[in-house]
Amino acid sequence: MSLELSFQNILLEAGCDEAGRGCLAGPVVAAAVILPEDFSSDVLNDSKKLNKAQRERLRIQIEKESLSYGVAFVSEREIEKINILQASIIAMHRAVDKLLVRPEFLSVDGNKFKPYSGIPHQTVIKGDGKYLNIAAASILAKTYRDEYMADLSLENPRYGWAKNKGYPTKEHRSAIASHGATVHHRKTFKLLPEQLSLDLEFKGE
Repeated sequence: MSLELSFQNILLEAGCDEAGRGCLAGPVVAAAVILPEDFSSDVLNDSKKLNKAQRERLRIQIEKESLSYGVAFVSEREIEKINILQASIIAMHRAVDKLLVRPEFLSVDGNKFKPYSGIPHQTVIKGDGKYLNIAAASILAKTYRDEYMADLSLENPRYGWAKNKGYPTKEHRSAIASHGATVHHRKTFKLLPEQLSLDLEFKGE
């Protein structure tokens, strides 16, 4: 079933989402996307519901057909200084900063956001499964971050980041226990299995 284009249809709207919030390593990545009124897709949905090939094809379509898009990274060191929630919000603000067309409204996946100067917004729980523009942002955030972690894995092959993308899988935790943490790990997170709380279990984002 196709998603609605946007949360509202009066103001020019950008959908916003992030990827990598629950990871033990790597940056958090956010995207903001403004889709044209005639955009359509029967496949576009929450990035977690799609396979890699689908996401890659959609990335090409979104980048080609969107009125504008922006993708932004917040590093591991920044995350450690300000916490992951604030880092996720800052990443989305930076993604909006990169839009070549200024939106008049922001629809944001989740339930936490800080106002972006001069632009009203609406948070939407599970918005990436409700609106195409938020789903498009989730696709870009996910594919850009996955690509980054795959490249990072070439320098740090022991941790399996090309596969686990930095999430706390059993294999990733075992590698940390055996080889220690790298400069890419989030030191303020609980890295070892015996320290992990339930909210850091791998969600497969």
